[in-house]
Amino acid sequence: MQTHLAAASALACVTALGLTVGLAAQSGKPLSNDDVIAMVNKKLPESVIVSAIKGSPGKYDTSPNELIRLNSAGLTENELNAMMSVSSKDGRSNETATGGTANPTSSRKWQMPTVTITQGSASAELKLEKTQLAQTKNKPTSMKSLASDSVLTQAMQAGVSTASWDAATHMNSMVAGSAVQQAGTVFSGMLAHRTPTVTYVWGVPGPASGNVLQTASPSFKVNFSRAPGVNPDDYEPAIVKLTPAQNTCRIVGATQAKADASASAAADWQVYSHYLEERVNTSSQKVASGIYTLFPSQMLPGEYGLVLRPISKEKKFSGGEVARAQGDGLIFDAIWTFQIADDAQ
Repeated sequence: MQTHLAAASALACVTALGLTVGLAAQSGKPLSNDDVIAMVNKKLPESVIVSAIKGSPGKYDTSPNELIRLNSAGLTENELNAMMSVSSKDGRSNETATGGTANPTSSRKWQMPTVTITQGSASAELKLEKTQLAQTKNKPTSMKSLASDSVLTQAMQAGVSTASWDAATHMNSMVAGSAVQQAGTVFSGMLAHRTPTVTYVWGVPGPASGNVLQTASPSFKVNFSRAPGVNPDDYEPAIVKLTPAQNTCRIVGATQAKADASASAAADWQVYSHYLEERVNTSSQKVASGIYTLFPSQMLPGEYGLVLRPISKEKKFSGGEVARAQGDGLIFDAIWTFQIADDAQ
């Protein structure tokens, strides 16, 4: 019985693939982004969709915004990479025909940023975490004052679980699932009476990092060269000191902006122009675009985080992307936390 079911399932997949390719050939139109989304919505197996993409003429938009849309629609890494491969071949064909230059980034496979830490002769990869975004009426005068803000710490404590973010990054997902996309916006209704300007605060759940280092002078290898939807040359890694807040979270940084800034789709928010944070003195070596080695000066015991920051303080962000951790917002919200032990050497 199981053999018959398996055979029937395989036959259905082959038939679906044949219909997809056949329809594309009959219509004379190459497959598009929306065609692939339609196949995903019909719940065709990944192998069938990848085969259809590779075996049919296709004209795909693989711009950062479209990649984000496709991932949100449920496309897998293999499906996205198949589309990008077709686009790359098409770009090379155009280059040959016109004598022009194809887009060198069109064939790049995306990959979530990674950080490897070295203590002496031992190295280990740190887990990518996502900051939570909260609001307070208080001005960001200091990290200490933010840590004592009870409204702020309650908002952080009420944050959505990061389990779905962990699962998404473990699967190397370009953009976390819908639950993660909502995580940055759960605090939008925290304040009953908003003023035109509020303080946005980024924090990490929990009172302490599980990564405890026994050295006060670790080194880091950072790779965000293929981060989805961003230009790696716009960013550089940095290490910041985190401020524990009432045993609920650790404050990363803060800035003032309009109360509705995180809901705007327009890329007009200069998040980092007046951003409050405690940077650690660090020397860095740029190995390649988006690839760095960091050597912080000897650090005192405490909580820290490695973050990615725009090189230009005038860089503009979409508040919606920051709130949902998409594109440039994903980079700005990403953090790798660690703790320098009290007896670290």
